[in-house]
Amino acid sequence: MPQAAPHDTVTASRYAECIRACSECADACDYCAAACLREPEPRCMVQCIALDMDCAALCRVAAAAMARESAHAPEICALCARLCDSCANECARHGMAHCQACVEACRRCAEACRALSR
Repeated sequence: MPQAAPHDTVTASRYAECIRACSECADACDYCAAACLREPEPRCMVQCIALDMDCAALCRVAAAAMARESAHAPEICALCARLCDSCANECARHGMAHCQACVEACRRCAEACRALSR
């Protein structure tokens, strides 16, 4: 019997929407951190960069846990939602387009993770 391709398996997963939101959030956070480092005064962006890095890392852990349907996925998603909220709140303090895009991705991810953590 042929096995489903990994992408097909994730697409069919009950976690598919949240996995997608986590992956998009991680990418937005990575981009934001890199863009913050290119700002004229990156020292002013230290908290933003640190939260971007933490959020991207945890979003990837959450996506991986959901992809393998870990029993701990709900708890990981609850923590991910809280970290996404913190990152969104920090990025919202900055007017740059990369920060605003990060805010949107973090809020979408937090909402999706919160829904799965209940």
